[in-house]
Amino acid sequence: METTQRTDQQRSAEQRRRELLEAADRVVLRDGPGASMNAIAAEAGITKPILYRHFGDKGGLYAALAKRHTDALLASLRAALDAPAERRERVEATLDTYLAAIEARPQVYRFLMHPSESGSTGDQGGFDVGLHSAPLLRRLGEELAEVIEERVDLGPESGRLARVWGHGIVGMMHAAGDWWLGERPCSRAELVGSLADLLWGRLAAAGNRMGGPGF
Repeated sequence: METTQRTDQQRSAEQRRRELLEAADRVVLRDGPGASMNAIAAEAGITKPILYRHFGDKGGLYAALAKRHTDALLASLRAALDAPAERRERVEATLDTYLAAIEARPQVYRFLMHPSESGSTGDQGGFDVGLHSAPLLRRLGEELAEVIEERVDLGPESGRLARVWGHGIVGMMHAAGDWWLGERPCSRAELVGSLADLLWGRLAAAGNRMGGPGF
């Protein structure tokens, strides 16, 4: 009976946390980097101390939102990489998936990568974007490295090289996407094609791993 009650309480807490993250998402979509704990608490219909009880501070809320969006992005990237198509097409689809995600929700992207843009200290005091965004990019790099190592035969140094490529590709997508989202110097399709051209050298020549899903 006690175990059942504890399980019900855990489910209730998880549900409440999801609801709070959804409220935070709505505020971030509206306010971008300027989203405040006060606004999020008001959107959720609670007081700020209750919000702190769930997430600790803005850094804790940021980390929870970052995980939520990174999980969704990784699922989309893996789907693009696993699609039944030629390797070049899958490379382009993967790049396009990332760029489409930041284009569709630019306020969320700016909140995650540029929270100091609001110029407001308020409840953001001491919040260091690098401290939180670096692990997000590192996770993307490690996940992509794993996919590359599973699918592409890069020779005896395959594991090391896959990690170099994984982090390098994520760094390229992040830097190019950040610049493109701010300036819009070309269409998304043109940017995808240009980045794919940059990547295509050794990747085009590499073989697939024996028995693997291919890439």
